[in-house]
Amino acid sequence: MAAKKKKSARPKEIRNSSAFRDYFIEERFEAGIVLTGTEVKSIRAGRAQITEGYGRVDKDGLTLYHMHIAEYSHGNVHNHDPYRPRRLLLHRRELDRIATAVHTENLTIVPLRVYFKQGLVKVEIGLGRGKKLYDKREDLKKKAHEQEMKRALKAMRQ
Repeated sequence: MAAKKKKSARPKEIRNSSAFRDYFIEERFEAGIVLTGTEVKSIRAGRAQITEGYGRVDKDGLTLYHMHIAEYSHGNVHNHDPYRPRRLLLHRRELDRIATAVHTENLTIVPLRVYFKQGLVKVEIGLGRGKKLYDKREDLKKKAHEQEMKRALKAMRQ
């Protein structure tokens, strides 16, 4: 019998759990990100957080702010700054589309998840419209109703 594979301790991706609670995500894009070596090692170890992150369109392109990547534990004095702005890599057509949406429709650039794709770090960003308090309450009511329905169906089956 073959031995079972061990589950790796590191997460496959880092998600922004509060993005779907606070925003209506209208469109998604996949972007590359410019990182240093110690940042990649920290992301592989699962030591990154994107819940407070947001994007901004600059003259150079798209930049991601307030994405926290912890300092690498085995790094030296030349370790990276955890909150430094990081440049996102997109095609010009996608960048223009995002810039016009942000300026005309008042949308926010929100990082949704960070993951590895063929050995490269990718960031999924979304164009989000902020939710009001009553929208959040409505979502909670829907979620509770769906859970109730699942429980009722499960009870009927037994």
